[in-house]
Amino acid sequence: MIEQISLTGTIPEHAIGSRLDQAISELFPEYSRSRLKEWLLAGQITVNGVVATKPREKVIGGELIEVNAELKVEVEDVAEDIELDIVYEDDDILVINKPAGLVVHPGAGNRRGTILNALLHHYPEIEAVPRAGIVHRLDKDTTGLMVVAKNLIAQTSLVAQLQDKTVTREYEALVNGNLTAGGVADYPIGRHPDKRTIMAVVSDGKPAVTHFRVAEKFRVHTRLRLRLETGRTHQIRVHMAHLKHPLVGDIAYGGRARPPKGATPEFIEHLRGFRRQALHAAILELEHPATGEWMQFEAEIPQDMQAMTLALREDTKINGLKDY
Repeated sequence: MIEQISLTGTIPEHAIGSRLDQAISELFPEYSRSRLKEWLLAGQITVNGVVATKPREKVIGGELIEVNAELKVEVEDVAEDIELDIVYEDDDILVINKPAGLVVHPGAGNRRGTILNALLHHYPEIEAVPRAGIVHRLDKDTTGLMVVAKNLIAQTSLVAQLQDKTVTREYEALVNGNLTAGGVADYPIGRHPDKRTIMAVVSDGKPAVTHFRVAEKFRVHTRLRLRLETGRTHQIRVHMAHLKHPLVGDIAYGGRARPPKGATPEFIEHLRGFRRQALHAAILELEHPATGEWMQFEAEIPQDMQAMTLALREDTKINGLKDY
C-alpha cells in the first residue's frame, strides 16, 4: 500500500548553519534521517518552493520546507468483522454513520480496527478500489456521515464532486464561549509549526473555508451548524479554535472543560466527563455517481451530544443567558 506523505515546516533559528539534511531530520522527527535523505535526493522536498537535492547545503533559518512523497507500507490491510452502521447502500456507494472512537484508515499504531478493515469484510470486492473506496475522512472522535465508493467509477465521481465543492457536508458542534451571529472562517490551514501532531492556521497553509451559523445560545457555550466548503485535516476544530471558540471536549485545540460560575456539581461533572470533540457530521448531500440523482442523508445527533446539549440548556435555565 502506498501512503501519500505531505509535510510542511519552517527551519527554526537555532538550526542556522546546520546541514539541510540534519535540519530537516530535526523538523520531522517522526521519520528516519535515511528516509528523509532518500526523499531529498529524489527531489520530493522543496525549500521555499524550490526543489532541494543537496543534503550538505547550509540553512539560514526561516526556510519553508515542504515534503510531498510516497511511502510504501508493507503491511497488508486485512478484513475484520467490525459492525458498520449503514445508512444507505447500493451497487455503487455506501453511506455509514461513524461512531466516536473508530479510526477511518489504518496508519501508524492503527493497523487494525478501522473502518477500512470493516469495509473489506463487509464488501470484499472493495479491495480493488484505492483506499477501499474511502474518499473523505472523519477524525477518530468525530461522529456522523461518510460516503464510500464501491467501485472505481463511483470513486472518480465522488472525488470530482468533492473537488468541485458540490458535496454538502453539514455538521453540528458545541463550542466554548458566546457567539452572537454566524459567519465564514476563511483561514489557510497547515501543519502546526511546533506541534507536529496537530494543525493550525498558518499563512502558507492550504485554503480552508468553513461557514457557520448559530443554532442555539447557552450561558457560556453555543451550539453551531457548520458547512464545509473545503475539507482540510481538522478544519472545523482548527477554525473554531482560531476564532477563540474551541469545541467542547477538544483538548488538542484548547477545548478543555471550563465550568462557569454558579454551575451545579452535576453540570460540572457532565462538562468534565465529555471527553471528545463535540462534533457530528449530521447532513450529507451528493449526486449519485451512476444515476445522477441528488441524494440527502441525515444522521441523528449521538446520545452523548444530546445529553450535553440538555445539560447546557439546564445550566442556562438556572443561571440565565449571559449578557452579550
